Amino acid sequence: MRRSVDDLKAFYGEPAGVLARRLVARRLEDAWGEAANCDVLGIGYCTPWLGAFVGARRVVAAMPGGQGAERWPSVGRNRTLLVEDRGLPFAAGTFDRVLMMHALEEADHAQALMAEAVRVMAPAGRIILAVASRGGLWARSESTPFGHGRPFSRGQVEHLLREVQLEPLAWSQTLYVPPWKLLLGMADGFEQAGRMLFPAACGLILVEASRRTYAPRKVSGGAAVPVEAALAKGVLASRPAARGARRLDGGGEPA
Repeated sequence: MRRSVDDLKAFYGEPAGVLARRLVARRLEDAWGEAANCDVLGIGYCTPWLGAFVGARRVVAAMPGGQGAERWPSVGRNRTLLVEDRGLPFAAGTFDRVLMMHALEEADHAQALMAEAVRVMAPAGRIILAVASRGGLWARSESTPFGHGRPFSRGQVEHLLREVQLEPLAWSQTLYVPPWKLLLGMADGFEQAGRMLFPAACGLILVEASRRTYAPRKVSGGAAVPVEAALAKGVLASRPAARGARRLDGGGEPA
């Protein structure tokens, strides 16, 4: 059972929610900026961040039926709609950027929802998936939405991405400070120390991914097989993301 949209909206008005909103916004700014000239889709509960994409051509908030929807933005034409995990009401390749927040942890069909997100993503599109971290304290606190449903480890996230033919491009973590009101003011210090000393103790894992890219393998004699021929012969190999893939926050290698 998903958390209701009223519960989510209320949380992001509380001190812990305000903090989470700010820290996640930093990561999205590092990754996409204003998403200039892009069509952007938010799946789950993404409205606390969608307003930052002021350069986008179009921004749409898709909210799961079990959660319920709120009007967004509060002024002007409504851009939210209710959707089902197994069938997003958009044509294939519609969106250049897809953000998923509070989407997978309580999904009845997580893989089906991911497959739909990939279907509506443009061939050169990017997706950012944000999920509660299994190793963090936020997943253990039922007073936050991150403490409901299924949290993920980084390995589980990567496995899910590869199941739907996505390649991780960049990783980041945030929400290292415990979700306790007395400590929230020290969040920036916890962020710096946590990323260096205890990366697995984050409350939220974020990963940016794209469709897998392919490169032709060389055959005997060292000659490269043209792409068309490689497709016919079945000798294309996926090009995995480098082990030192960049971080969403612009730092060095992910932990």
